[in-house]
Amino acid sequence: MSEPLPIAVETPVEARLARNMVARSIYLVPLAFALGGLLRGLDGAWAALIGLAVVAGNLYLSGKLLSLAIRVSLTMYHAAALIGFVLRMALIAGTMFMVVRFVEIDRVAFGVSAVVCYMVLVTLEAISVMRDRERNLDWAG
Repeated sequence: MSEPLPIAVETPVEARLARNMVARSIYLVPLAFALGGLLRGLDGAWAALIGLAVVAGNLYLSGKLLSLAIRVSLTMYHAAALIGFVLRMALIAGTMFMVVRFVEIDRVAFGVSAVVCYMVLVTLEAISVMRDRERNLDWAG
């Protein structure tokens, strides 16, 4: 006999927000590459893409961490939001230091693209939520 299919668990809001931001980062790829290349040459273009990848990975990690924490308790969620933010910023900084230490990369393009892409992605998601374009989010759930 076959085993019953597992019950579908609804994806938490935090994970969906993170996925949305990562999906939007795909639209930033050509822009980051073009601006990095225009302002800093081919090395700057590749550095901008790596900066974007670091930020997208960090945002995805953020959503996963928060969605796991809310399953434990509200206190754990608050701790993950506060402490997790500091740890994720340290993780971004550590990742950036490791990349520039072991890979020949345009540091300016890498750093600037990481900061700009982070702000752009968070701003786009905030605008999308405020304009009620994210109808699939169940905040009460």
